[in-house]
Amino acid sequence: MKAYRAAILSFSGAGAEVQAHWQDDGLLVTGIKNQDPTREVILAVGDYQTVMNQWAARQLPPLRIEDIEHLPGKILAPGFVDMHSHFPQMDVIGSPATGLLPWLENYTFPQEMKFQDPTHAASVAEVFLDEMLGNGVTTALTFATAHKTSVDGLFEAAEKRHLRLITGLCLMDQNAPQGLRHETEQSLRETQSLIERWHGVDRLGYAITPRFVPTSSEAQLGGAGELAKQYPSTWIQSHVSENTDEIAWVKALYPTARSYLSVYDDVGLLRERAVYAHCIHFDTDDRALMKDRDTAAAICPTSNLFLGSGYFDYAAAENHGFMFGLGSDVGGGTSFSPFKTMLGAFYVAQYQNSPGGNKPLYASTAQHLWWQHTAGAAKALGLEGVVGNLREGCEADFLVLDPHSTPLMARRTAQANNLEELLFAMIVLGDDRAVARTVTAKKPVKQP
Repeated sequence: MKAYRAAILSFSGAGAEVQAHWQDDGLLVTGIKNQDPTREVILAVGDYQTVMNQWAARQLPPLRIEDIEHLPGKILAPGFVDMHSHFPQMDVIGSPATGLLPWLENYTFPQEMKFQDPTHAASVAEVFLDEMLGNGVTTALTFATAHKTSVDGLFEAAEKRHLRLITGLCLMDQNAPQGLRHETEQSLRETQSLIERWHGVDRLGYAITPRFVPTSSEAQLGGAGELAKQYPSTWIQSHVSENTDEIAWVKALYPTARSYLSVYDDVGLLRERAVYAHCIHFDTDDRALMKDRDTAAAICPTSNLFLGSGYFDYAAAENHGFMFGLGSDVGGGTSFSPFKTMLGAFYVAQYQNSPGGNKPLYASTAQHLWWQHTAGAAKALGLEGVVGNLREGCEADFLVLDPHSTPLMARRTAQANNLEELLFAMIVLGDDRAVARTVTAKKPVKQP
């Protein structure tokens, strides 16, 4: 059992009803519950004196003041949840490109070729996860490559860190370079083997992962849909409607399909725990389909801006009520930092705000942006109440944030008049220096 005293940030509600909750002098108690040594959870959280009184009344082992780590001036906050990234693309961040398809051809595919070497895959996995954790990400849904070695290497590194991580073999059997393409049946056999090896081990989850429609044959997409039906607790991840050239390519491959998104639906790849990155160029029927299938969108503002792909339509998403959350999309995305991702999302939402003094989108508030990268993203992944929030029973993934980590941030946050101003200043000015410590259930992985 461990206890921490500091300001505490948590969330309730969803969508327009999101509320951030703040305890200026809070107490967070973590430990093992129900004799499960693999799952450290939050045992109590709230106002310091209230939790101390309640703890004493429950006749539990005493909380002595000397056993409580006091962190004055710091904030205890939920670990960030990154809904979309590419671990093999870490080394192509910042590569210049004129758009998505040239960027894939010139930078991404050549880099991914290297992951057939297990030593290279393991080495990159170590650095990738350290970057994630150093930036405060405690749950991640990420792509591997078409090589089994990349999946094994990433899962092994995540298990060592006791990190909640979801990934899977990148399925491609057409329109991709030799060395990244699978034979169709082999790709499905390897996917099934990896599901049975890794899904549900420690805090790991498997995602059935067709890269996108153009690189998977109808047979491979259909086989992926059958696996998704056979293993309903797995996740599904892919890309959809990111770029107009990509959409035209899908239209040429599937001329009778209603839309790009409907190709996935036709093979059973839209369901709960399915996450599609980007979702930019949607129509009304697409958004209704996302809602009907309980499928979530991973919004990737920094990569969408960097590659010139377009803007996620927050207003339309609000109107249709489908789930969404934020993803870094490293390496098309430009930073591991959730603060930079939230700031990019603010730019997009701000751009879409109606002129003339109308009420702005709720999605552009600091509290909602923060929710999109924590509790909202957890909900979209089917992990509400498990990660992404500081509530009793949640896994003990949390951050110790320092609002005084740089002189400018210290100066600005000291002048914040309310919680919205404080969180917004941290979004604009924050980076990995604001993350004083990252804790993933039982294991502190970054110390000040």
